[in-house]
Amino acid sequence: MSLDITPLAPKGQQAIQSYGNGGFRITNVEYTGSLIVFLDECVSWNCKNENDISVNSFQSVHEAKEKPEIFIIGCGETFTRPPQDLIDYFKSHAISMEWMATGAACRTYNILALEGRSVAAALVAID
Repeated sequence: MSLDITPLAPKGQQAIQSYGNGGFRITNVEYTGSLIVFLDECVSWNCKNENDISVNSFQSVHEAKEKPEIFIIGCGETFTRPPQDLIDYFKSHAISMEWMATGAACRTYNILALEGRSVAAALVAID
């Protein structure tokens, strides 16, 4: 099942339009698999489920021109507790990490992006 959550985003800004069926539709582009969504681009993320999420899985965030102030992690279909080392990592880099199920992460990213906040989201694809 795919859920449409299309917001009206400013030109040039990524907006998550739908998620499900193993992928996402972001700013009219279909993506298969997990992604990291920045305000201006999407990057493939080799993460199949919450067990794959680790500090080392965020290379594109480390390399980003501008690090987001808020980093949302959509951990899959249901909420699980985030690993402590991930909490410590983001805290040590002064980035507010928000951990939630993928659907909630998609909706939260859109709201914060539309508010003009410095945000990015790592999203585990769900069916």
